[in-house]
Amino acid sequence: MPSERPRIGITMRIELETNRFYLARDYSEAVEAAGGVPVHISLIPHKDYIASVMETLDGVLLPGSDSDVDPQRYGSEPHKGLGSVHPLKDETDAMVLEEIATRGIPLLAICFGMQIFNVTRGGTLIQDIETQIPEAIRHQQGKPRDHRSHSVRLLDGSILSGLTKDKSVMVNSHHHQAIEAVGPGLIATAWSSDGLIEALEEPVDERFMLAVQWHPEIGWQQDDFSKAIFARFVSAADAYAQSAKALGAGRQDISPYPIA
Repeated sequence: MPSERPRIGITMRIELETNRFYLARDYSEAVEAAGGVPVHISLIPHKDYIASVMETLDGVLLPGSDSDVDPQRYGSEPHKGLGSVHPLKDETDAMVLEEIATRGIPLLAICFGMQIFNVTRGGTLIQDIETQIPEAIRHQQGKPRDHRSHSVRLLDGSILSGLTKDKSVMVNSHHHQAIEAVGPGLIATAWSSDGLIEALEEPVDERFMLAVQWHPEIGWQQDDFSKAIFARFVSAADAYAQSAKALGAGRQDISPYPIA
C-alpha cells in the first residue's frame, strides 16, 4: 500500500457579495504536488470545530486574502489606506494559530497569513505601504501575477536560505500591508531592498514555522524556489505525523506559545 500522505489544512476566504467560502486552486495544487493532502478549513470561528479539525491535521497553510487584518487586533486605529476587514477570516485564522502554537503543528503562512501570524504573536503591521512609506519600492505588481518583480535578501542559517544557494531570490509581490514590529519569539529572515520584512520564522528546534510575504503558490510550476518551499513544508508535516504516530498519543501539545 502507498504510504499515507500528510494532511494539510488550508483556511478559506469569504466572498461577502455572494456569502460563500472559496479558495484559489493554486494553494491546494501546490500542496498536493509536494506530496500532501489539502484539507479546506471553513471560516467558522467556533473553538470546538477548529479543535476537531486540527486534531486530524499534520500541517497548516494560512493563505493570502483580499482583506486586511483588523488593526484593533494590534491596538491601532484604522489608517485611511486600510482595506476591507473580514472578521470571520481574522477570528478563524487566529483560532487556528492558537491550536498550532499549542500542538506544534508545522505552519506555512503566505501574505495575509504572515500578517495575521505576526499579529497573533503580539506584532504590528504597516497598514498601507504606499501612504506610510512613500519611498518603498512597488509591492503591488499587478499582472502577470506570476512575474518575479523584486528581490529579497535571505538571512544566513534560516529555513529559506537552506532552500537555495543564492543569498537573494526574486519573488512576486501582491501586498499593500507589511510587518512593522515583529512579534516576540519570531525573527525576520528576508527583506526587500527598501528594508521591508519579507519573511518570518520561529527559531525553535523541532518546529517548522515559516511565513513569507510573497506568493510561492502562484506560478510554482516554473519556480524551483517555490517548489522547494512547499516540499520542505510538506516534509515537516510528514515528520510531524510520523512522530505523533510513534508516540501513540495523537497530535498533542509540544510547548505552548502565547497568543496575543
